Amino acid sequence: MTVASTDSRTDRPVPVWLKAIVQSRAVWPVLALVLILIVAGSVSPNFFEIRIVEGRLFGNLIDILYRAVPTALVALGMAVVIGTRGIDLSVGSIIAIVGAVIVWRIKMGDPHITILFSALAAGILCGMWNGFLVSALRIQPIIATLILMVAGRGIGMLINQLYGGTDPSFESALLQWMSTGSIWLIPTRLILAAGIFLALWLLIRRTALGLFIESVGGNAAASNLAGVKAGLIIFVAYVLSGLLSAWAGVIMTADTHTSDPVSVALYIELDAILAVVIGGGSLAGGRIYLGMTVIGALVIQALTTATLISGLPPEYNLIIKALVVLSVLFLQSANARKAIGSLVSRRAS
Repeated sequence: MTVASTDSRTDRPVPVWLKAIVQSRAVWPVLALVLILIVAGSVSPNFFEIRIVEGRLFGNLIDILYRAVPTALVALGMAVVIGTRGIDLSVGSIIAIVGAVIVWRIKMGDPHITILFSALAAGILCGMWNGFLVSALRIQPIIATLILMVAGRGIGMLINQLYGGTDPSFESALLQWMSTGSIWLIPTRLILAAGIFLALWLLIRRTALGLFIESVGGNAAASNLAGVKAGLIIFVAYVLSGLLSAWAGVIMTADTHTSDPVSVALYIELDAILAVVIGGGSLAGGRIYLGMTVIGALVIQALTTATLISGLPPEYNLIIKALVVLSVLFLQSANARKAIGSLVSRRAS
């Protein structure tokens, strides 16, 4: 008589929370950020030290947050545009124009609030231009925004030549405070960035705008049939991108106390796109991940800081950044998440 053998092991179900974590897009950017910080901490023993100097928090972690603000703001606008299945390559040029406008209005002796509103208005006008080309003239987003990307820095240089004089530098108490000031020990720009993020989050998640943007990005034709004015939604998305780029321009100009359209914010459009993609966004449109986009910007800045601390030459930063981005994108892919989920299930059985 043959006795059938049975496996003595008892299959244990995989906890729902573990399966959700493994298959989530959000876990890998956060994990990448944590690993980068751990590696940086192992290289520099004082990496996690935070101290108070002249009434303000200082330290590597604060520096990462501080320096990530411009990229994060631009990336948030990029996330909105990508949500419509678009792209905005002109964000760096918008920052250059904003810097030139700031110097111009300071040279004219405008009040601080007028200078700020003029800078933001310049960004909004640039966004309106891009939105008009894409939504009204139906030009492909990459071509439409490439026009301003090419011309924008020239416009900034022209403004400097006409109104900035031979010395496009300035002194402004308001911009100085935005750059190096603090509120309750926290750098001013971090509080400003948090306020802008909250306002955008409320606009996208607590009004119908976010739903309309994702609907248009998913299927513009179907959205039109459903009564959504796709052209208007796309126009608004580019205006928001221009406004957020203007805020980034204000902060970057406040840092340098000058206008340099040739070199300011070079390649920031690439970092912004990477931040969106690292955060789980898809260039196919239809989804907006604001919080994860900020995490993506922090990953990029943390990589830069860690590379500098390690003593590696600056050119290694680009290579390491590409490898980390490739790794995160691979782990975020549907096939990779499915394979990891299956592996976890087998280990739990």
